[in-house]
Amino acid sequence: MQSSFCIEDDFLRASIQANEEIFHKLKVGYDESDFVEGAIGAGGDRSSGLDLYAESVFVKYLGRFGRIESEESGVIGEGDVTIIIDPIDGSSNALSLFPYYGTSVARINSDGILDRAVVCNLVNGDIFLKEGGASLLQGRLDSDELREAIVAPHPQIGLFEKAYEHPQIVALLGEARLKFRAPGAVALSLAYARTVNYMLFVGSYRIYDFAAGLALCEDLEVVVEEDYVIVSKEKTVLNEIEDIVKKSLSLDK
Repeated sequence: MQSSFCIEDDFLRASIQANEEIFHKLKVGYDESDFVEGAIGAGGDRSSGLDLYAESVFVKYLGRFGRIESEESGVIGEGDVTIIIDPIDGSSNALSLFPYYGTSVARINSDGILDRAVVCNLVNGDIFLKEGGASLLQGRLDSDELREAIVAPHPQIGLFEKAYEHPQIVALLGEARLKFRAPGAVALSLAYARTVNYMLFVGSYRIYDFAAGLALCEDLEVVVEEDYVIVSKEKTVLNEIEDIVKKSLSLDK
């Protein structure tokens, strides 16, 4: 499948092609095999047929570039370059036919530097591309146009991943009138950090969920601690959210 994007970098072009294949497959419809539960994957969750299908597509397109570390099957192949993938970011959403899920790809070169990142929304075709220190680019799988990532000037909501596990933080955010949604796909929520007031994740986190997403946010205000991650365009908002999180976590101890 040929990509319509005018991308010179072979790795980014292959990542786009993999996303296009998965996107068009899901556009046609799910197969019964997509819902079949398999073994516990490397990330600790049970892999579905859909997860393993998407993983196979990424291996097909990206396997020649180096060793793949997948949330499903763990290490695949070998090489000095490491490619970290979450084949389906937001698997529970996808398998519940809830329209918020995507894919996540991050490449770490032979010097240990994360130099490429791609996050794709498999529902609407939004795709985010980051190459080295260049600006974050955003496009659509059904278009040949790329531009700098969209920024919402006056966002009305934040995103709080895993909010269901932290009712005390939910209450404190409510008191501060900091509205949020909890959509359930971490890399995708990080990719949209420019369009919301903040992105918050509280709990233990895995590299598959965060490698590419955080790479897309390197020019924003970011705090990464052992038990929480906060991203915002505004330092004052980030500080307010962090104060709330610290207060809640201290009360839990």
